[in-house]
Amino acid sequence: MKNRQTKLRILLDTSFILPSLGIDTGKEVLKGLRTLAEAEAEIHYSRFSILESLWVAARITGGIIDEAFNTGLRSILEGGRYMKMEEDSKVFSEALRLYTQGHRDMIDNILYAASVNFNLKLLTVDKELKEFIRKNGLKDTLITPDQLT
Repeated sequence: MKNRQTKLRILLDTSFILPSLGIDTGKEVLKGLRTLAEAEAEIHYSRFSILESLWVAARITGGIIDEAFNTGLRSILEGGRYMKMEEDSKVFSEALRLYTQGHRDMIDNILYAASVNFNLKLLTVDKELKEFIRKNGLKDTLITPDQLT
């Protein structure tokens, strides 16, 4: 059992928020969520992932949201298991710098910058972001579902 000092601190990429809202993101994500549920991890989310989730839901459903979505959203925001991250000016400045370096997904840039700034592991299946970090010699804070075990 891990003690408090070695507790895994995870920031969820949007792909790991969507299943709680009733939106399928694939087997790899579900496996990661199952593993994470069993772990004694500190789980963080960003309001920007919630925003991105709303965009995805609007695109998929045409804006017609069901009770499962609302229940999932309440669970994330009010259930107590997930901790809301409070981004600061350093995070946004770094996200913009990443954009100027060529990574055009600003939500991913914010999440990555926050993971570095707050010493969190960013749980993601985003291969493009992983390659961008590697190619640019940036600190690798990314963790994939298979690395949780």
